[in-house]
Amino acid sequence: MITVESVSKNFNGKKAVDNISFQANDKEVIVLLGTSGCGKTTTLKMLNRLIEPDSGAIFIDGKNILEQKPEEIRRGIGFVMQHSGLFPHYTIQQNIAVVPDLLKWDTKKTKRRTQELIHKLHLPEDILNRFPNELSGGQQQRVGIARALIADSPILLMDEPFGALDNITKANIHSEFKSLEELKNKTIILVTHDIQEAFELGHKICLMHEGKIIQTGTPKEMLYQQKNDFVKKFFAENRLLLEYKVATLKDMKNDIDFSRLYEKFKFSEHTSLWDVFQKLSTDNWFLEDYENLVRAFNDYRKLQII
Repeated sequence: MITVESVSKNFNGKKAVDNISFQANDKEVIVLLGTSGCGKTTTLKMLNRLIEPDSGAIFIDGKNILEQKPEEIRRGIGFVMQHSGLFPHYTIQQNIAVVPDLLKWDTKKTKRRTQELIHKLHLPEDILNRFPNELSGGQQQRVGIARALIADSPILLMDEPFGALDNITKANIHSEFKSLEELKNKTIILVTHDIQEAFELGHKICLMHEGKIIQTGTPKEMLYQQKNDFVKKFFAENRLLLEYKVATLKDMKNDIDFSRLYEKFKFSEHTSLWDVFQKLSTDNWFLEDYENLVRAFNDYRKLQII
């Protein structure tokens, strides 16, 4: 568990982070969302003491990190940087092995764990002897994630990890992110300015503006229990799309039978309506189910907005 209590940070007399507090529970993905300059990356870097807070306290599993050595804290935290952050003069194998080398792992253990991760992240084995500039953006990002995961730290910090990727590559990595077993067992703090990414990957969202956290909540709470006009305006342009992404088959009325959909497409009750509509839009045999689902969603939406 990570607990941030009344933390502030100033740069040149200006508050980059202004008295913020939030909590990330075990195995929870918390997204720090906001526009450039709102303080989200500064907040992230204070969690592993790449930046020192001016005031407040940060606790990991009940221990104040400011009372520990930074290098000890970082051994229990994986970190994925913007644009992958790979060392250009290291091979991919050397990049992934940075932390194991610092921890003095046996070479066989490092190799075994590396092979396991590149397989899970859908990277070819021949990639290990290549250099970062020989890889695509998506491959570089997967290597960055492998490097952060190799020591199996319980906490993972991710700073705009998918920001430089095209939408198709980003969608593929998002899918892998949600399905990768290693990530399901970690407490993750993810920084992004991408609203859709925040809603797809986050269990909770901290919406930041000018160094402050304006509202914290689940994706549904951010849409249907909005705290003020700033929150409403921030999500207004993407609102309908986001509602499709947070609504699931479980949320729909029980008197509509979607058994054909479950059987044909292997949906679960947690499948988002967005994912369902993506499948149904290419299959005319399910037009009736499509129309029923639209009606059910409109009924559900009216209840939530009221």
